[in-house]
Amino acid sequence: MSAIQPKPSADNRASSALWGGILFSFLFTALIWVVRPWLPQIDFLPDAGASWYYWKLPEPTAITRATAWGGYFLHQVFMWWTIYKAQHSDLKYTPGLHRINVIALVGNAFFVFLHLVQTAVWYDGLAQDTSIFSSQGSVILMLVMILLMENQRRGLFFGQKVGFLQETARVARKYHGYIFAWGIIYTFWYHPMESSSGHLIGFLYTFLLILQGSLMFTRAHLNKYWTAALEVFVLFHGTLVALITQGSDIWTMFFFGFAGIFVVTQMYGLGLKPWMRWGFLGSYVAAVLIVYSQKGWGYLNEIIRIPLIEYLLVFVLAGIIWLIMKLVGMFSGRAQPA
Repeated sequence: MSAIQPKPSADNRASSALWGGILFSFLFTALIWVVRPWLPQIDFLPDAGASWYYWKLPEPTAITRATAWGGYFLHQVFMWWTIYKAQHSDLKYTPGLHRINVIALVGNAFFVFLHLVQTAVWYDGLAQDTSIFSSQGSVILMLVMILLMENQRRGLFFGQKVGFLQETARVARKYHGYIFAWGIIYTFWYHPMESSSGHLIGFLYTFLLILQGSLMFTRAHLNKYWTAALEVFVLFHGTLVALITQGSDIWTMFFFGFAGIFVVTQMYGLGLKPWMRWGFLGSYVAAVLIVYSQKGWGYLNEIIRIPLIEYLLVFVLAGIIWLIMKLVGMFSGRAQPA
């Protein structure tokens, strides 16, 4: 294929594709719910605790494994190829769509349909052979890397930038597409397309993330309200899944934990007026006081658990990137002639 060149355009097709992709995501989520009577009815093994993934075949076969891993592998290679092609085609951010965006959108839609067919016929996902923590960890890695990358634009703590993270953030920004594509597509194929409330919310979120990746090198990909919505969606996802599937008070940890990251970091990337930021902060504090006055002040530490982990992981990730940079520089330096 010849090099993919940017298409000069004053149109706004990327924005139209974004809204069309959002509509597709909701409609396909509804489709999973509609076709639930035709999905395999599995007699699952008993739930064995927090590290156990319930929705997998009790007796997997070579073909059920091959279809899950084969679909994942093809989808992963496809998305990595589109990213590589885009990065090596001297594309610019435009309001229109590049040809590679069209390829990515159509290709990802095909793999979304393929996964539904694979679930209906063979059911199993990657969960059969991998830990549930690997799926959760891939999402956490994505959220932490976003915090690192966005430090130079919106800061990390109340609009304040952490200066020494600048170089590692630059490297993260350069390669984030490949890492995000792995995390999203791995999680997508980890789960069978079940119609439980938790699965439907999760698949909707995954569809939206796949859409974001498909719009690389367009202005829609950089829209601060859209990208903030994707970050904040995990607040609703985590809270609703905790409420629906666990039926416990743990929802407060997810709600106030991710809401805390919003008021400390994410809202500073939206260009809000000071009174708006104070409004969000005041609403957050008021909600904490109301909820924990009823739940009990002994549970108040819940609100810092998720932020503490994520902010700590930002510096851990930055340290790992810095170490890799040093190692690459050391070995590349040795390879250079004296």
